Amino acid sequence: MFRRASTAVTILALTATGAFAQSGEQDLSQAASDPTASLTAYLFQNFYTGQYHGRDDAQGNRMQFRMAIPYTLGGTNNIFRLTLPYVTDSPSGNTGLSDATVFNLTTFKRDWGRFGVGAVALLPLGADAVTADRWAIGPAAGFVAQADWGIWGLFNQNLIDIGGKSGSDPVNLSVIQPILNVSLDQGWSVGTSDMSVTYDWDEGEFVSLPLGIQVNKLVRFGTTPVQFGLSYEYNFYDETVAPEDTIGFTMKILAP
Repeated sequence: MFRRASTAVTILALTATGAFAQSGEQDLSQAASDPTASLTAYLFQNFYTGQYHGRDDAQGNRMQFRMAIPYTLGGTNNIFRLTLPYVTDSPSGNTGLSDATVFNLTTFKRDWGRFGVGAVALLPLGADAVTADRWAIGPAAGFVAQADWGIWGLFNQNLIDIGGKSGSDPVNLSVIQPILNVSLDQGWSVGTSDMSVTYDWDEGEFVSLPLGIQVNKLVRFGTTPVQFGLSYEYNFYDETVAPEDTIGFTMKILAP
């Protein structure tokens, strides 16, 4: 059960940040760290877990590609997101393409920032050893407020099991993600990582309790803006073999 739940937790958690579209008047360095920004983005990420609760000898590593495409439909602002993770190392030794996530959110502008509602879906496209083998879909909602010093907000996603391979455990998860990012000089910013507090409704308990920080730097290669991010995250959930310390690296190619 934990292997399947952790697969879905990982995917869901990493789709949360950057889930909104259509920014207000912002300079690019702030918009690059703002999940409400109307920016097409292509992300290449790597997450290395150097230590696991319950397995001192275990390590893990996950690579991920994600793209975010803002668009308008029927006079509303939307963003579509596709996330494709690939497990390169795990405590079990299983590797391969993991389950994909698709995400669509409709956003609404307000004087203080934006809020949005939409849906997220889990697609069991992964290899046998790293898939949940379940289809799941559910609602998503949240907000991001803009301030002179940066942004803050909260986001919620839910996966509700709708079927899958016989004998596989259902996936019924809720994720709450706090968002905080402080803008600094010369393209630097600092804030929370992709940390996502996750509750498993079938287990009746939280299965991820992370706390993390991320530092970002926006640079340009010719006319192309690219944001680099380095994060550290500690997971307080230690009831099973769960990630303890995770270091993440992100390269986000922007198309403003």
